[in-house]
Amino acid sequence: MLRLSLAALLLLAACDRGAPYKGMIADPPRDIPSFSYTAADGSVREMAAAKGRPMVVFFGYTHCPDVCPTTLADWKRIKAELGERANKVQFVFVSVDPGRDTPEVAERYVRQYDSTFTAVSADSATTAKILAAFGAAAFRDSTEDDAGGYFVTHSAQVFLVNDKGRLLTLYPFGTPREALAADLDRLL
Repeated sequence: MLRLSLAALLLLAACDRGAPYKGMIADPPRDIPSFSYTAADGSVREMAAAKGRPMVVFFGYTHCPDVCPTTLADWKRIKAELGERANKVQFVFVSVDPGRDTPEVAERYVRQYDSTFTAVSADSATTAKILAAFGAAAFRDSTEDDAGGYFVTHSAQVFLVNDKGRLLTLYPFGTPREALAADLDRLL
């Protein structure tokens, strides 16, 4: 009987550690390396985990007609919901269209949503390495838009990386923003 009570107590203690993340859990968590890129002002910066600052990452492009603007608008709402604590979160938009999205273009695009969002636009080789590290994909679509431009098909999930550089969860497009907000709240 004592063993059964002890086992039940241990089980309850384990359950009390909190609910799992609301996003799709990366199992096992993936280590995300740091990457260097050139910012709009010409300086070389690093996309990396920082102590006490989780990172939210999305791959997209500035000519995207739907998924990218919706995701960035959701980030803006999440940031407002988190208030001052959101200043600890790194929101990072990585362009998958280096041919059109120069660092200046990418930065101008994300700053329409929030002046603190980071835009990463790197050369094709660096972009491919970043995509591979996250297990994401992107390719130029053969379909043209009405203006004769092209579309880029890309992974549409948001990635949550903790302050140790470990990918914890993924949020497929269409996941309610409250899920990411709750998980950020948990990390902060």
